[in-house]
Amino acid sequence: MGRPRCDVKINYCPPFSTFRPGDSSECECVDITPEEIESLRLKNIKNLDQTKAAEKMGISQSTFQRILASAYKKVSLALVEGRELRLLKPL
Repeated sequence: MGRPRCDVKINYCPPFSTFRPGDSSECECVDITPEEIESLRLKNIKNLDQTKAAEKMGISQSTFQRILASAYKKVSLALVEGRELRLLKPL
């Protein structure tokens, strides 16, 4: 059994739930978590370095890096392969 997950501080919830290619009504989905959205926001929009962004989220820098890498991969898949990006709601 692994370590229990810690509570991640998320200070932003988008008012929408999906991004979809304009020319497709039926396509595969890629689910992105609130933690991944927050990591993208802090790193790319707020321009924080990974250490400061990790502090804001209440996690270690290495955990932040893993979350951010996962977010980049999911967004890249959605853009390159024309998949729907579905934003999951926080629990």
